[in-house]
Amino acid sequence: MKRNLRDIAIENSDEIIQEWLKEINSLKGLNYTADISKELFESNNSEFVDVIFSSIKENGSAKIVKDFSEKIIHLGWPLSYITDGLQKFRSVTISTILSKLDRVDTEYISEVLNDVDSWVEPIIRQLVNEYSVSWEHVVSLQRVALQELSAPLIPVMDNITIMPLVGTIDTERAKFIMENLLEGVMRHNAEVVLIDITGVPVVDTMVAHHLFQATEAVRLLGAKCILVGIRPEIAQTIVNLGINFSQLPTKSSLKKGFILALEITNKSIVEFDKKIQGMEELLGTGKGSEVSHANTDIKTT
Repeated sequence: MKRNLRDIAIENSDEIIQEWLKEINSLKGLNYTADISKELFESNNSEFVDVIFSSIKENGSAKIVKDFSEKIIHLGWPLSYITDGLQKFRSVTISTILSKLDRVDTEYISEVLNDVDSWVEPIIRQLVNEYSVSWEHVVSLQRVALQELSAPLIPVMDNITIMPLVGTIDTERAKFIMENLLEGVMRHNAEVVLIDITGVPVVDTMVAHHLFQATEAVRLLGAKCILVGIRPEIAQTIVNLGINFSQLPTKSSLKKGFILALEITNKSIVEFDKKIQGMEELLGTGKGSEVSHANTDIKTT
């Protein structure tokens, strides 16, 4: 019976395909494929149904299904397109086979349902698995990329580095911040690290605890942390939580923190007048002309 039902499906493949194409086209606006061009949609539909029949003829060819799934995933098509298409194929095939049988009773219907399920379900499992593996890989890569971007340590000048933090800090990210911070202090030979929390929306007990641990670890390496970006609401939260930051210098802005970092590293910002003579060579203003400029520089004391 199983071979006969398979033969019936293959012999009537043209009829099944035509009916299936009508059904799948009716779903174009419902399974997130509405923005796909008509030509590409029809082309992939034809390939999709060919893959299904090829798998049925070859008793579940994994390579054919895998190649098609890789193409669909690469195009960014939704998983709902796959599942809807296979469910429609299942219902159309069952209806077609039943219409071709001379005798239809409960036993025959049950046999048809079981057989068609045995053709379709392996394809569904394989396609869903391919999607799952692909998306897990994408998510893994994105997680790594976000981690690398979420806690950069930027050297701004000799012995001074800045770590700008943006977004929510959870336990996993706090661990990465700690590792990146300690590694960066050693790599850049930093004496002062400015941790900028301007972009951190919430500072609760857990976040404050992680920040305190990070600054203590940096202190053990012989460097010093300055916490900058303390907004009024964060300051109020820290006070209400009873968090002791007395040993950690804090500033409301990065600018103020940077000035403090300069003082700690025996540097200062000074203004000076710079007279440039012989400007005729640069500006063509004539021989002996003289221009005075006010400028700033960083002086090591």
